[in-house]
Amino acid sequence: MSRVIRAALFQTAWTGDKESMIQVHEQAARDAAAQGAQVLCFQELFYGPYFCQVQDKAFYEYAERIPDGPTVRRFQALARELGIVLVLPMYEEEQPGVLYNTAAVIDADGSYLGKYRKTHIPQVQGFWEKFYFRPGNSGWPVFDTAVGRIGVYICYDRHFPEGWRALGLAGAEIVFNPSATSRGLSRYLWQLEQPAAAVANEYFVGAINRVGVEDLGDNDFYGTTYFVDPEAQFVGEPASDKETELVVRDLDMARLREVRDRWQFYRDRAPGAYGPLTAP
Repeated sequence: MSRVIRAALFQTAWTGDKESMIQVHEQAARDAAAQGAQVLCFQELFYGPYFCQVQDKAFYEYAERIPDGPTVRRFQALARELGIVLVLPMYEEEQPGVLYNTAAVIDADGSYLGKYRKTHIPQVQGFWEKFYFRPGNSGWPVFDTAVGRIGVYICYDRHFPEGWRALGLAGAEIVFNPSATSRGLSRYLWQLEQPAAAVANEYFVGAINRVGVEDLGDNDFYGTTYFVDPEAQFVGEPASDKETELVVRDLDMARLREVRDRWQFYRDRAPGAYGPLTAP
């Protein structure tokens, strides 16, 4: 029997302050729930600007404890009220000086399920992330939610196939990839890498990007948020490349079994031959 998940992604521009940014996302969650969405993922570092365009320790103040900080608590209450699963990409402080780029996962009853910490950390012009984040140490967890098994892979992670595969092996049905990625740098990859990962690992991918040019630099975030199925087909049209947009799509989970029965990529893996891939 077919199981359909109504899933949502939200892309938006920086509002200028943290509180108004949180309010914009609270309203997006309400709008998604009103459209019947059962799960919603926000963009990378959702309540702030993409401050990694500069190296300034003042932005350490955006980091919060997860799950004991105010933003997670606030969205736990909202998830419980709306009955929606939420994926919250945030700046995490484990302890002073130990900071991560993290996504918290909240179930539809408001319970905190866990977190994923971004594994691959770039340090290139306009993306000075090593100044702000330690490499993640969470592995690649898959979360059992009210809508099924979901995973998270954050922004720069998407360039590395190993984590995508680890999520598939752990049983992910949908993988969310919240991002902050710039038109001049990665536009040619945006509609290539995530569909390829969906095909190779035979699950749905939700790719989220913010929009606009922020006052910290000239990175032009190009939106075009989308869902893609395990045959690399977009589920509906990608979002605008300039405007705030809530993307709500129906994902037919029967597609996973259909595609996996046809291709048998997991059966035909040869893990015994892959040892050199883990060599430094």
